[in-house]
Amino acid sequence: MCNCNASRAAEASLTRLGTDVIDLYQVHRPDLLAHPAEVAAALDKLRRDGKIRAAGVSNHTPAQVAALQAHLPFKLVSIQPEFSARAVGALFDGVLDQAMERGLTVLAWSPLAGGRLLGASDDARTLAVIAELDRIAAANNVGRAAVAYAWLLAHPSRPIPLIGSQTPARIREATDAFKVQFTDTDWYAVLQAALGAPLP
Repeated sequence: MCNCNASRAAEASLTRLGTDVIDLYQVHRPDLLAHPAEVAAALDKLRRDGKIRAAGVSNHTPAQVAALQAHLPFKLVSIQPEFSARAVGALFDGVLDQAMERGLTVLAWSPLAGGRLLGASDDARTLAVIAELDRIAAANNVGRAAVAYAWLLAHPSRPIPLIGSQTPARIREATDAFKVQFTDTDWYAVLQAALGAPLP
């Protein structure tokens, strides 16, 4: 990623969005062939040129975040990991811990596991997670999706689930997540279902 490529990508985004500045510019994936200093220089130029206000990263490991931040003259503000009741890696790989350490906003992509938590599945772990979500949904008189979102919201890193639906009813249904009261026991029951084994 060089300054010229980043600038062209930002200009294309500005044109598509019909705006003069991007509030939050996310680096979608780390460029494994670019030195973090080179990426940092591109982001810094975009910011100095007034094309972006803040920057964050998506799909970066904690080490990649630290390497990029070491070369940036301003703080990254967000991290965007895959995180759902079926994709729990961010709980154990240091992503959420680093977010809390550095004050990064967590933007959880695919919070419904690409729809697997809503549809039919023949995967044993997914079925186990669905069973736990349905049990909690029935107790709270909400839909399964609301419980899946609430499970994320219960984590102390305060993830923001990125809702990919363009259906107004599904977006409204997501607000039911705030009605769900998770006990620690229920939260860990969902996690253990996702892991397929009890926690040590």
